[in-house]
Amino acid sequence: MTQQAVDPHAASAAPERWPTEIRLSGDKRTLHVAFEDGGRFALPAEYLRVSSPSAEVQGHSPSERKVIGAKRDVAILKVEPIGNYAVKLTFDDMHDTGLYGWGYLYDLGREYRNRWATYLSELEERGLSRDPVRRAAKAAAAQSEGGGSCGSGCGCH
Repeated sequence: MTQQAVDPHAASAAPERWPTEIRLSGDKRTLHVAFEDGGRFALPAEYLRVSSPSAEVQGHSPSERKVIGAKRDVAILKVEPIGNYAVKLTFDDMHDTGLYGWGYLYDLGREYRNRWATYLSELEERGLSRDPVRRAAKAAAAQSEGGGSCGSGCGCH
């Protein structure tokens, strides 16, 4: 009989989470995820985008994590399975580098209220908004500052 060495400093592993359903809503703004333990979550695209597990958002350490604003209208273009452990989401802002593992998706669903409240507080602290900057708003601002050379307010030139 062989003995297996046990590292007393190793963290205990969280229970494995297995999805039974992953479905993108028709408007592409909500990812519905159900798990075999009965957990069911409707995860907004904006929440998933700003919580992306990618290094672009999370950085390489907690101190490098970025708070991403202007994603209220983001949609999910594609949900792609990665092996039997994750999905890769492609958003309409072309972000597609995060792999959402089953445990991470479960945690995002279970901790939605607290994580979302923290995100909203962080946006406010940094003077950021959930709303994207609209081109129309930029054009109006340019016109009010003398933009548009024909003088009609059309924004040309």
